[in-house]
Amino acid sequence: MTVTNEKEYEALLRIGKIVGMTMKVMAEAMRPGMTTAELDAIGAAYMTAQGARSAPQLVYKFPGATCISINEEVAHGIPGSRVIKEGDLVNIDVSAELDGFFADTGGSFPVPPVKPEYAKICNCAKAALQKSIDAARTGQRINAIGKAVELQARSCGLTIIRELSGHGVGRSIHEKPNIPNFFTKRADERLTDGLVITLEPFITNGSGRVYTADDTWTIKTPDRDRTAQYEHTIIVRDGAPILVTAVD
Repeated sequence: MTVTNEKEYEALLRIGKIVGMTMKVMAEAMRPGMTTAELDAIGAAYMTAQGARSAPQLVYKFPGATCISINEEVAHGIPGSRVIKEGDLVNIDVSAELDGFFADTGGSFPVPPVKPEYAKICNCAKAALQKSIDAARTGQRINAIGKAVELQARSCGLTIIRELSGHGVGRSIHEKPNIPNFFTKRADERLTDGLVITLEPFITNGSGRVYTADDTWTIKTPDRDRTAQYEHTIIVRDGAPILVTAVD
């Protein structure tokens, strides 16, 4: 969507804050020994208390309030009986709806003791997100975002998951345009003022290849490579974009 008035702007900030706080609450509650279902229940309870609804449940009938992916799982992990262990790399992805407006955020959280290679992937993915934010300006071409992410990944000696990308958001959980995390001449559309999109680079220490598991949801790496993802919903403008899902 494109923000056209103050009412829409304030509505996006409300749901953005809820989504950002849900992820923060979950990350702070996460500990070894708990199941992903238990962690998901914490996020679900927080969203419900704020009056919001899980977007993947609402739109896609996803079997969980949030997506929780561990280690070889890249994205869309179904909360369940899997136990979080010391040394795991856990990704939490939260999207929700309130009063007809949607926001989406995500982050990767290494469980102590943190392995150096996991810290490297996470630091690179965080830097890639910041590079993508820096590139998202009114009038800039979409492929400038992918170029910035790709250059950052290469500088770290790491790889991009090319099949996963950012996207439009706001009135639905997934809207146009698609925001690739690599440079492609096809993504030459210019960003317009007030456009609402997600930026979400996926950085891996492996080949970048992925597949969908038998559960039809969970995306995995075939060689058990590790991946980190960080995501914000933003509103594009002439200067630095507004980070809708940022929380202190």
